[in-house]
Amino acid sequence: MSRPAALVQRVIKAYDVRGLVGEEIDEAFVRDVGASFARLVRDTARQVVIGYDMRASSPTLAGAFAAGVVAQGLDVVRIGLASTDQLYFASGLLNCPGAMFTASHNPAAYNGIKLCRAGAKPVGKDTGLTTISDEVIAGVPDHDGPSGSITDRDVLADYGEFLRSLVDIGGLRPLRVAVDAGNGMAGHTTPAVLGAIPSITLAPLYFELDGTFPNHEANPLDAANLVDLQNHVLDTGADIGLAFDGDADRCFVVDERGQAVSPSAVTALVAARELTREIGATVIHNLITSRAVPELVSERGGTPVRSRVGHSYIKALMAETGAIFGGEHSAHYYFRDFWGADSGMLAALHVLAALGEQDRPLSEMMADYQRYEASGEINFTVTDAPAVIDAVLQSFGSRVHAIDHLDGVTVDLGDGCWFNLRMSNTEPLLRLNVEARTSEEVKALVDEIAGHIPSVAEEFT
Repeated sequence: MSRPAALVQRVIKAYDVRGLVGEEIDEAFVRDVGASFARLVRDTARQVVIGYDMRASSPTLAGAFAAGVVAQGLDVVRIGLASTDQLYFASGLLNCPGAMFTASHNPAAYNGIKLCRAGAKPVGKDTGLTTISDEVIAGVPDHDGPSGSITDRDVLADYGEFLRSLVDIGGLRPLRVAVDAGNGMAGHTTPAVLGAIPSITLAPLYFELDGTFPNHEANPLDAANLVDLQNHVLDTGADIGLAFDGDADRCFVVDERGQAVSPSAVTALVAARELTREIGATVIHNLITSRAVPELVSERGGTPVRSRVGHSYIKALMAETGAIFGGEHSAHYYFRDFWGADSGMLAALHVLAALGEQDRPLSEMMADYQRYEASGEINFTVTDAPAVIDAVLQSFGSRVHAIDHLDGVTVDLGDGCWFNLRMSNTEPLLRLNVEARTSEEVKALVDEIAGHIPSVAEEFT
């Protein structure tokens, strides 16, 4: 059956499928998406692996997607409850396309689908989602042939064993690790990965799988959602705190003092570790990570490559350059040894290994990678973003040392001070990131830029 174009195009986005359950996404819609996805990949694949998160709607929607796939003649392997990186692992292990049912950190009323080709290669707007959208709008053609079959496979233990094989964790000192799963999928994967390491004692928080998120949003990028973990670290005397988002593909770190660690510092740490394995390797960083990242990569003999913001750009550059690692300000971390896909749990293992290999507390260890102060991402609601950007640029005049337009506009003011302004692809938002050598310089620059932006600002540090 055909569907309204406006609805389909609103739900099938640039990187995934996401919308309100019952209003925008239902079983019939998802079945059509599954059928179209099967048509997209069946020239190179005979089966599709499917996983889902803890949301109440996820099992039913995953079942509808599976029905669409088998109706097109492909087989389905169901792995059941899974984190997104566990689904990527299954796609790599089985060398087949995959579908993960999750709305990540979005509220309980939402659900969605992250799609990948064999080997966890991403499916985005330019690599299949537009084709799927067009077919769902027009009506997906029926398959003239036999239906596929459905089987079940538990890959959780294999996933945990594989991640641990990628990081040397044999000589770690005893560590108490506080983990806030946010009632998301880290409550499912953390025991299977970290619980099997003898030197680690877990201090779990909100491990109960609950897609209504009764304690706080499963979005650690918002500082308000880190407060419980910060208190838990102090209450339990933990050496480190880890917070995951709803589908557990992003990992945020808190030190022993209860202070949040910048994802840029984590990127620099993991990059340094990976460069000890392969001198001269390429490391990808997006353009709003700290300048400390490319500086450190160059100092360690690596080749830093700058990317636009967004996982599709990072993953494409990972494949194009053969990069060993990539990191984003949003705590997505990408690994060549993990099919170029992102895994928050694998990044956590690297941080734990680095901490456990030496005797300093985490705060002292991470100080080696924290060279600048940053504003975090500040969102401004605007009606004419290009005009606002022009006004900001004109206000700086001759103070600008260098400027580029890789993603929005990045302005270098010299002496370690820079800012980036870029438009959201999906909302009437202008996003600002500022970095300087001191917090006072950061605040002054944010205030100056905000003075030229007529809007309401919302900050996510």
